[in-house]
Amino acid sequence: MTSPPAPLLDGNHTVLTPEYVEFRFTLAGLYSRFLAWLVDTLIVALGCSAILLGLNMALSFFPGFASALSVVIYFLVDWGYAITLETAWSGQTVGKRLLSLRVIQESGVRIGFYHAALRNLARPVDRLPFLYLVGGLSALLSRSHQRLGDMLAGTIVVRERRLRVPSALGTPAEEGLLADALFISRVKKLSTEERDVIFSAALRREELSMEARLRLFSTLGARLQDALAMEKPAHLSDEKWTLLVATALLPSPSARGRLGGLRTRQPTRP
Repeated sequence: MTSPPAPLLDGNHTVLTPEYVEFRFTLAGLYSRFLAWLVDTLIVALGCSAILLGLNMALSFFPGFASALSVVIYFLVDWGYAITLETAWSGQTVGKRLLSLRVIQESGVRIGFYHAALRNLARPVDRLPFLYLVGGLSALLSRSHQRLGDMLAGTIVVRERRLRVPSALGTPAEEGLLADALFISRVKKLSTEERDVIFSAALRREELSMEARLRLFSTLGARLQDALAMEKPAHLSDEKWTLLVATALLPSPSARGRLGGLRTRQPTRP
């Protein structure tokens, strides 16, 4: 389920979970996607130029073979760059990372190699006749700003938001649990899918109605107790318990501290 299209500005994409809780994602507009594409195009062009220069020097005695091989290498670098980075960086290339954009599945979860390959192998069609005119028109008319490759792969491009660590997790009791090696080790064993759900809930909790919010975190709280094989501390609500796990998943204490500086700010609504 999506909102009405907003061709040039950012729009919204709404995902309804099996628990009937809605999550809203801010769709990337054409302008930000174009800037990200320019950055990636420059990187690919520079990379190809360096490779082809070395190739032509090495095969200077075989100009015909060097020219044919140059075309093959260009397409391999062009496609391989996006497919490799979007797979390794969960939907981001250098350009998308600089612009805080990310490719995700329409269901709201991260993409894998299959989705990255499918959406990028369709680029030759999206590029027709020049400068992504077909892809741009497709995104302009699509409710979710999808070019043909995105439609084929079932993906969307969204704006990324950073996790805000709530001030409620700054008490000595929670800090003590965050220093518990057993708790941290069990949290780190959570699957990628479980981490995605936890972070999505933490990021977008302010967008939910109170009833949906209570229902979502009640379900997550119970599942986390089973997954971690640990009882939830009695003084913590299901929501705070889930947010505590999200905090423990952050990469380092220093990263938690930097995010902690944003505690009093509310997430930006799309």
